[in-house]
Amino acid sequence: MRLRWVLLPLVLVTGCSQGTSQVNGYTIEAGAYLYEANLSDANLSDANLSDANLTRADLSGANLSGAQLAGANLRGANLRGANLRGANLFKAKLGRVTGPVAPIIDAIREDLGIEDLDGADLEGANLFEANLGRADLRGATLRDANLQGANLRGADLEGATMARADLRGADLSGADLEGATLRDANLGSADLEGATLRGANLQGANLQGATLRGAYLYEANLSGANLQGANLSGAIMPDGRKNP
Repeated sequence: MRLRWVLLPLVLVTGCSQGTSQVNGYTIEAGAYLYEANLSDANLSDANLSDANLTRADLSGANLSGAQLAGANLRGANLRGANLRGANLFKAKLGRVTGPVAPIIDAIREDLGIEDLDGADLEGANLFEANLGRADLRGATLRDANLQGANLRGADLEGATMARADLRGADLSGADLEGATLRDANLGSADLEGATLRGANLQGANLQGATLRGAYLYEANLSGANLQGANLSGAIMPDGRKNP
């Protein structure tokens, strides 16, 4: 059943002509308005949710593999344990919404074209090959997340918690990881060229074969890290010296 406006408990669905997905017999389309919707454990694989409003939606445990979430508003959404393998989150917004002025601030950010994912809770989420280029993930929780092959080029991950995250083959070139927690993270063959890692905790991290050319590692904690085969040419090391 496809309806242009359907009011369900905590779900208001709007339709347009692009790709659709079925949830409990109802059709959800691109641009859907799903404010505070309860979609926990829902199967939304390959769904087209581009530009959808999923503010404060419960997507815990949901299957969003291959979903199109470009431009979607996921501020305040619960994505704990969600499967986002291969999802396209280009210009998606997943930041927290708090306080009476938050909508005004968010509107300003939107007008400026700033991708806002700061403070997002993505613990344990599967973001395999997800597109998060230039995203704002300051203070985000990505503990135990699967970010293999993800595009995080130029992303702002300052203060993010990424302990035990799987970042093998991820593109983090030019990313800001100042003060980030990457303890025991797997960064094998990751591209960190030109990344800022000042004061980052990389204790026990796997950086085997990673590219750290020109990276800024001043005051970073690399104790127990595996740097075998890593390219550190031109990098600023924890003690402040520049690598040849």
